[in-house]
Amino acid sequence: MRLIDSHCHLDAPEFDADRAAVLDEARAAGVWAQVIPAVSAASWPGLQALCAQHADLHPAYGLHPVFLPEHRREHLDQLQGWVQRELPVAVGEFGLDFFIESLDPAEQQHYFDAQLEIAATAGLPVILHARRAVETVLLALKRYRGRLRGVVHSYAGSSEQAQQLFDLGFMLGIGGPVTYPRAQRLRELVSRMPIEFLLLESDAPDQPLSAWRGQRNLPARIGEVAACVAALRNVAVEEIADRTSANADALFRLDSLLPANRPSFD
Repeated sequence: MRLIDSHCHLDAPEFDADRAAVLDEARAAGVWAQVIPAVSAASWPGLQALCAQHADLHPAYGLHPVFLPEHRREHLDQLQGWVQRELPVAVGEFGLDFFIESLDPAEQQHYFDAQLEIAATAGLPVILHARRAVETVLLALKRYRGRLRGVVHSYAGSSEQAQQLFDLGFMLGIGGPVTYPRAQRLRELVSRMPIEFLLLESDAPDQPLSAWRGQRNLPARIGEVAACVAALRNVAVEEIADRTSANADALFRLDSLLPANRPSFD
């Protein structure tokens, strides 16, 4: 199978001890490419260096809402420079998080709105975090109708909100949570949603699959996510792998190679 992990934090410190082995395992499992989104300005140089070393790792730069205490207003100007200079595949990860009560909503909104504008100006897709904030995110995206494309990663909203995102041309990132039988609303959505809006993601090291509950998540395991999605949709897992990889290629313009022309990644 040919798989693309549309959201993996391979630069996270949880992988410092065995990053090369984790990457090799992912490749052996059929993961041909990974999009690696940033979370803070401090992470950008290390992320840039990591992706420069591996042709199958693709960076995105952004300011994640959960790291709000680390952000400074000048980081937005720096982000604009990074985007112009480094030509990443996306702006992200950024968005809104209304689950963590200590994160000031107004401050989050400032960074969110500014990064939407940076992405729209640069003509880049966005990788969005929307935890208990899908409706607010939707309101902002509607102001950019036709000017922005992207993905709401780790989607946890309603089917009605999902349809509004599809109407705006946005995709949904689906990962470990869909493997939990109790996630009935998500599983129902994934079983019926248009395949052209579906992306697979690990969000590693976070969001482990049900079979790996409590453990560090790995990008190699998105094959198990693909198998779960295939079972929910009653189709072959190869179809899910092919279609979601094509979706990731189209959104991020990865230009992934065909299996017969597999490159040397290092």
